[in-house]
Amino acid sequence: MTTSDVERDIRQVKPVTERRLHPVTPLRRAWAPIAVIAGWAVHDPDQTQRQLTRLTTSTLLIAIAIVIPAAALYGFLTWWFTHFAVTDTELRIRTGLLFRRSAHIRLDRLQAVDVTQPLLARVAGVSKLKLDVIGTDKKDELAFLGEDEARALRAELLARAAGFAPETAHEVGEAPVRQLLHVPARVLAVSLVLTGATWGSLAGALVVPPLVWWASHSVWTVLAVALPLLGAAGASSVGRFVGEYDWTVGDSPDGLRIDHGLLDRTHETVPPGRVQTVRIVEPLLWRRRGWVRVELDVAGSSNSVLVPVAPREVAESVIARVLPGVTVPGSLSRPPRRAGWCMPLWWRGYGLAVTDAVFASRHGLLRRSLALVPHGKVQSVRLEQGPWMRFKGLSHIHIDTGANKTVSARLRDASQAAELLYGQADRSRTGRREARPDRWMAGS
Repeated sequence: MTTSDVERDIRQVKPVTERRLHPVTPLRRAWAPIAVIAGWAVHDPDQTQRQLTRLTTSTLLIAIAIVIPAAALYGFLTWWFTHFAVTDTELRIRTGLLFRRSAHIRLDRLQAVDVTQPLLARVAGVSKLKLDVIGTDKKDELAFLGEDEARALRAELLARAAGFAPETAHEVGEAPVRQLLHVPARVLAVSLVLTGATWGSLAGALVVPPLVWWASHSVWTVLAVALPLLGAAGASSVGRFVGEYDWTVGDSPDGLRIDHGLLDRTHETVPPGRVQTVRIVEPLLWRRRGWVRVELDVAGSSNSVLVPVAPREVAESVIARVLPGVTVPGSLSRPPRRAGWCMPLWWRGYGLAVTDAVFASRHGLLRRSLALVPHGKVQSVRLEQGPWMRFKGLSHIHIDTGANKTVSARLRDASQAAELLYGQADRSRTGRREARPDRWMAGS
């Protein structure tokens, strides 16, 4: 290669424009030094109390005059040394004040780009951008960006990940959304009241503390037991209501969009082709109303809920968008009656159906759960048989998926299980060959 060729290549390389986060970000980072001091105080409260009693007013004012400017300077410097840039093939994030960290995120490895707004961020008019990348457990994030900038950057990243030319990615804009489902607040509240976990945690919070007081007559012991129980009761009812409030599911070319949250607003995307398992959950008290809950296993993603509560036919229409060509089986076969010798009564809650598209397994009598695994997402199949089950001619079948989860069909006839074990390999090969590509906006 001649010198002129090198100079021509250098001229053709497009300069990368680095950008900074929103100017409100230093306020978020400034809390770090104060949090360290607060953590030390909580860790050793006795020592903290002794030190506070020794402080004079002038010493306290001097400490405040030092800590607050130091925290502000720390927040400013961490913001100043944080940059990000979008190139033709990757998103680059440079962070770190003392220890530098450079993240190069390949756009073709993106499987979700979510926009979240904590309560204080909503007040300040900023958003947090979370990046779900294949092969990583922890999400990279950009916090904070202006609301419009966050949505524009999200649209640009998804457009480039879909293969649009860099010069046209800005023009593509955010993909249009067609609303599929909206959960009214009243329906969500009633569903939580009719959930057994809510009543179980509340009963525990009301019954256990009096028993502890009767046994110990110690207020601190009662508080140590009661507070976690009350927190669990609140998380199972109030916490879920706040988190799942105004739940909306929309269909767009880049996947299903999910918006929800009363205090903290979250805008998530269910990546196309990355869903490994769909579970239809049917609590006992919901059956009279025909309601179900739909949960997901997504490879490498934290998205776990698709529909918090909805009529079954509506939920199945949403599932059809997540798993194209998949129909929820109407009837499932139970294990043989001799399974009652291995698991009395509860064996009636198990069911199995294998269609051309999915492996479907149900378990539970009071709280039914039907798992749907597309054949193309099956990673391995295992057969399990203990001594008593071998004597009764029964076996368990375990299906492992790409989300490191297992779906089991329990107490099946041993000959049927062996047939399913060998037949599933052929169905999985066919499913992977006919599966749609895991690309953003595929087919749009």
